[in-house]
Amino acid sequence: MTSGEPASLQLPSFLYGTFRSVQQKTKREGLRCGEQYLADGTFPAPRQMLDVPPGEVVVAHEVVDFQHERPAWRLYMVSHVMGFLAPDGQRPFPVRHDYEAFFRDTAWGALFFATTHMGAVSAERTARRLQSVLRFWEPLQSARYLFKPLGGAQTLEEVMVASCDWAMDAWYPEGGASVRTRLEVAAERMASATREDCIEAMLREMPRALAHAGKLKHRSVVADPSFQRERLATLDSRSFERVSGAYTGELISLVIGWDRELGRH
Repeated sequence: MTSGEPASLQLPSFLYGTFRSVQQKTKREGLRCGEQYLADGTFPAPRQMLDVPPGEVVVAHEVVDFQHERPAWRLYMVSHVMGFLAPDGQRPFPVRHDYEAFFRDTAWGALFFATTHMGAVSAERTARRLQSVLRFWEPLQSARYLFKPLGGAQTLEEVMVASCDWAMDAWYPEGGASVRTRLEVAAERMASATREDCIEAMLREMPRALAHAGKLKHRSVVADPSFQRERLATLDSRSFERVSGAYTGELISLVIGWDRELGRH
């Protein structure tokens, strides 16, 4: 895809309609994309793009989609497309990874992948996701969004805070700047981060992970920054890359795993 987008936001037509109609259209789109990918390793562009009138609401998270019979822009259902990319017997992750890489270079793909955190949330991958959103900031700003937490329509800035505040806190802890600036700095730092940079970012985000980790039998131990640093430093390269972006959800899984491991000794 080319990076030149119109000033207004455009979404594929398969994302507009009632829940049932979008469900059907996204399944067909997933099968169509999967068929071409299987044939030559590429993806077809959406058959039709539609302008989203300025200020119109885009449903960007499934938890806020209450009115299934109401025609709406259902951005979050890109995930339904991805569910049909790989036929039975084919590994789904490579094709999903390539689908993201291809469609992240569109405004709608950029926002979807930056806010859903699919797959491993490494520093490198998160940097690319945030950079894509920043590239399409103006058209994305023209719409309003239904996202979490529940409530009224939100601006792009509010959606990015709701979905990526962890990235800004971990990678731009200085604060005091606009959401766009914080995302720019965070993405730049993630893109060039060393292993030690990632460890420092993860340590900054650990208190939030611990707050959401539920009941831990060895909380005082896993909450010790020295213990955390030691465990992070000994992760193998693949495991480290998966958590290197400092995404809270990945860190919660780490903390719970450490707690269970301590219980076995």
